[in-house]
Amino acid sequence: MPTPTRVHVKHRFASPPDVVFAALSEHENLGVLFMAKIKRVRDGDTTRNGVGSARSLKLGPLPAFEETTTVSKPNTLIEYRITKGGPLSGHWGVQKLTPTTDGGTELYYTIGFDAPIPGMAAVVGKALTSSISKNLPRLAP
Repeated sequence: MPTPTRVHVKHRFASPPDVVFAALSEHENLGVLFMAKIKRVRDGDTTRNGVGSARSLKLGPLPAFEETTTVSKPNTLIEYRITKGGPLSGHWGVQKLTPTTDGGTELYYTIGFDAPIPGMAAVVGKALTSSISKNLPRLAP
């Protein structure tokens, strides 16, 4: 059985963790990262963007799929997974925020998944790494 693909992106923001967390946790903001159409499906159990909140993603001609926030620790951690549809299996994401000594934020973003078609996971992994790395600076200063 193949090892699940992992995407690792590290990015340093000049903004403090509360600003970066607010930008990352607002579902509609993420369209710029993934070059996708994103629509909020539901608010979280106790907060708008907290645990239980979900978004629908539409990438090109592929069918839309849903991602649901599973962990939300203000200014430090967001975790999510695909909960409906999608061409990938076992898909999850972790966005870990760490304050820097100069008042900024270090983001460690890891995504894991597998794909049913041989070679597809590697292609998707490269595309995700490129898109996220290129577009994170547009999300927050």
